Amino acid sequence: MKEIVMGIDAGTEGVRVGLFDLQGNEITFASTEYKTYHPHPGWAEQDPNDWWSALAKSSRKALADSGIDKKQIIGVSYDATCCSVIACKDDGTPIRNPLIWMDIRANKQAKFIAEKKHPILKMSGYDTVSAEWMPCKALWLKQNEPENYDNADKIVEFVDWYTYMLTGSWTVSTCNATTRWYYNRDEGGWPYDFYEGIGLGDIFEKFPKHILDLGEFVGGLTKAAADDLGLEPGTPVAQGGADAFVGLIGLGVVESGKLGLITGSSHLLMGLTEQNFNGKGIFGGFPDAVIKGLKMVEGGQISTGSVIKWFINNFCQDLVQKSQELNQNVFDFLTPEASKLPPGSDGLLVLEYWQGNRTPYVDPDVRGLMYGFSLNHRREHIYRALMEGIAFGTDLVINSFKKNGFNATELYVAGGASNSDLFLQIHSDVSNLPIYVPKVTQAPSLGSAILASVAAKRYSSIPEAVSHMVHYKKKVEPNFENHLKYKQLSQRYNEAYPILQPWMKGITETVQI
Repeated sequence: MKEIVMGIDAGTEGVRVGLFDLQGNEITFASTEYKTYHPHPGWAEQDPNDWWSALAKSSRKALADSGIDKKQIIGVSYDATCCSVIACKDDGTPIRNPLIWMDIRANKQAKFIAEKKHPILKMSGYDTVSAEWMPCKALWLKQNEPENYDNADKIVEFVDWYTYMLTGSWTVSTCNATTRWYYNRDEGGWPYDFYEGIGLGDIFEKFPKHILDLGEFVGGLTKAAADDLGLEPGTPVAQGGADAFVGLIGLGVVESGKLGLITGSSHLLMGLTEQNFNGKGIFGGFPDAVIKGLKMVEGGQISTGSVIKWFINNFCQDLVQKSQELNQNVFDFLTPEASKLPPGSDGLLVLEYWQGNRTPYVDPDVRGLMYGFSLNHRREHIYRALMEGIAFGTDLVINSFKKNGFNATELYVAGGASNSDLFLQIHSDVSNLPIYVPKVTQAPSLGSAILASVAAKRYSSIPEAVSHMVHYKKKVEPNFENHLKYKQLSQRYNEAYPILQPWMKGITETVQI
């Protein structure tokens, strides 16, 4: 029988399960959505029961659609949104709904932590701390819901909860702990004095004790998990990690110098380097976060694909209905019109800060902005301007890397944006970089499958598995003439934040956005 590995990708909107052979060929994908709840502006929560039921449904559907016998599945691994923090009991029972990655209610706690100016904050860009990260959300729970904090046996991330539900073992992924919890193996591990200084000295009682690298064997599937997923008990499970970082593996970015861009609800830019790498407005370097022996550097945007979705949901329902009636995609109607427009969308400029700015400013208090409207502008202008604004934000992150010594020469892109030739071309033109698109665009699922192949001992290392399982289908070259036009607009985009930030912050505080 042909050997198959399963890659589980638990994203913001649902769980995708991919089945792959050991050459990286996609057998099938199955996806199940779940809801996100926004009880207050800036808050975002999900129900862990939905996480598990969606996984079970997607796993069973993938097996049924493919005709694969469950005995052919030789390994399983997974990724999940980061940092989605869950407080639960030792048996995995949630104390409350998790605060998912995009939840920014812990702004006050983030500012308090940043004011401590602890040396470990070099990992989050020195001067600022993101409200997304584990210490901020854990501190918010302790200060605002002390009964939930005290009653929690474990405070972990989505991926850690999946580990337990799959194997019955509590572990922490090096990937998540290094990139979001300030764990630093090169400097002794946990910064105990940092946690004690912010009032979380007791949290280590709630963190799992075992810290495993990506691809390490955790254990076999429990009978309960196997029954739910339709798999064989004892199937090897590999330690997973954060969706975007596991996606780097699925992109083939496993050596120094390459730059990966994972697109979806957000944009995340990541590169690997042999050198220690810290800088203002840059997350990292994170030792061993993806590949043992290499540091990872990171930057990104909170609102990208989510902004496009917001636009579709609120301004394109007629096209949504039309696309459903004709069995087409809504973008089939929008993209041709937007493609006819010149770079700059006839004077529209967008700041894509719908949920704040992740990097380089790490500012949760700013919001989205569109400038330049005239009576000449139509819906397709807004659509193109949104894509251009997102691309300007991506380019700003790339340039912040460059200023600190990381000079990217090519981009490897996966996720939702990789399905749009126009979006890819805009990105390439704005940044003047060639873009490589993998054959399997759902890079996190493939990355998880690669981890599974290593835990199943079919490959001796992640890079070896990548050399057999990652392939590319196209290369997008920048249009230099368009780049010159975008260069001027990008400069205006870069000037906007320093000029408008005090004004935007004042409005945000006044109306409590």
